[in-house]
Amino acid sequence: MMSGSAAFSEAANAGGFLLVLAVSLPTAGMLLSVLGARLAARAAPILMLAGLGVAIAIAIEVWRAEQPLVYFVGGWVPPLGLALRADGLSAAMLATTAIVVCATGLYGRAAFRVPAGVSETRAPLVFWVLLMAVWAALNLVFLGDDLFNLYVALELLTFAAVPLVCLDGRAETLAAALRYLLFALLGSVLYLLGVGLLYGGYGTLDIVLLSGVVRPEPIAFATLGLMTAGLLAKTALFPLHLWLPPAHAGAPPAASAVLSGLVVKASFFLVVRLWFDVMPGLLNLVAAQVLSTLGAGAILVGSVLALRQARLKLLIAYSTIAQIGYLFLMFPLAGASSAQFGSNVALTGGMLQAVSHAFAKAAMFMSAGLIAEALGHDRIAELRGVGQMLPVTVFAFGVAALSLVGLPPSGGFLAKWLLLTAAMTAGQWWWALVMLLGGLLAGGYMLRVLAPVLTDANEPLMPRVAILRSRELVVLALALCSMLLGILPLRPFGLLQIGRPPTSEARSR
Repeated sequence: MMSGSAAFSEAANAGGFLLVLAVSLPTAGMLLSVLGARLAARAAPILMLAGLGVAIAIAIEVWRAEQPLVYFVGGWVPPLGLALRADGLSAAMLATTAIVVCATGLYGRAAFRVPAGVSETRAPLVFWVLLMAVWAALNLVFLGDDLFNLYVALELLTFAAVPLVCLDGRAETLAAALRYLLFALLGSVLYLLGVGLLYGGYGTLDIVLLSGVVRPEPIAFATLGLMTAGLLAKTALFPLHLWLPPAHAGAPPAASAVLSGLVVKASFFLVVRLWFDVMPGLLNLVAAQVLSTLGAGAILVGSVLALRQARLKLLIAYSTIAQIGYLFLMFPLAGASSAQFGSNVALTGGMLQAVSHAFAKAAMFMSAGLIAEALGHDRIAELRGVGQMLPVTVFAFGVAALSLVGLPPSGGFLAKWLLLTAAMTAGQWWWALVMLLGGLLAGGYMLRVLAPVLTDANEPLMPRVAILRSRELVVLALALCSMLLGILPLRPFGLLQIGRPPTSEARSR
């Protein structure tokens, strides 16, 4: 086994303190929230802006230095100590998370405010505590470099995300939260079993050290299978998606935005880490095709089920299942080695899909929430005239829909175009057909919503409650972020390549 000093050619750099701030700021917000919802609501904008600044600073530092940021906790180098590490993938996900969390906080201030004359209420207090806890856990997932501590981060994420589903305390939302919890715990058990086998076989759980010692052998394949199955349950990949639609059906829009846009991406991120960082030599043709077949099933089944929904939130939830499927098409296209993975456009396409979907889906759930508040329902057949009543909200929904369908110039279009290019270049044209069919189905279920929304009502609609323009602008900003990703030149996406393949090569020395 490699020694810590030999394996860690990356020294802890001066910017490593930013990684500590990325975790400690939302943790401080979570602890501060316990003192009261009023104080939390006032402090949240400051902490969220500070956290956003830290995430952007990490991305800039990684881009400038062209190497990962590393921080050794307590100054101890693994395997004796723990490391926080931000490569290009981590930096991109940290920035995406910070933007979506900031938008969610601004959007949720109106829905989770403490009424005047009331000292404290349960829902606002719990919302701010859980939002900050989700943010802290997500940052831990993206920065962690030890598989057991990543398990701890996943559990923190689960126990912060599940209560967001049932903030209203109704029986149906409690049942949905319980189903979510059962799937998440099943995934945790499988992941932890894999961690135990891995430690028993190789004596370390550090990603850097493991990448240099894991070989294609039975214990490695068993470990990878268990951990991947557990993570797929948390990602809601078909056919392990049964918990996701009920969870979104009754969850507050702000909670749905975080769950769909960010929480399911954490476990997907770890699948990428496992296959390409921990065990890069184990991604053979069969394994890659199995993962992508599940992704193709998610695209087709999720899209067909979305077409059949009568409620707007459920349609968006099933569309999440479909869009998650695109993420797994990158595995057979990225190549079996870390070097191929680092240079292949499939990486850029897959991760761009993850980021673009986070912005677009958060915008769509928030738009659906505003429509439901204004009308008192979200039945698709009864949305005539909403475009006149809430033009900014409907415009934001339409912009986000462009990204999900994959129409130019959106980020979703660029992501799917890169994946299509990778499929044709690799001679795997069948995945291109799946993507094209998925785009047509996505256009169908988005048209189901936009057609009645943009049709004039027989009589002008009046909202049941006043919709704040500031909330509409937050939704529009997220939708425009998903569009901006398709307009930017590809050069900034070179950030995703930092830390690979040079780092992978260094690890194997």
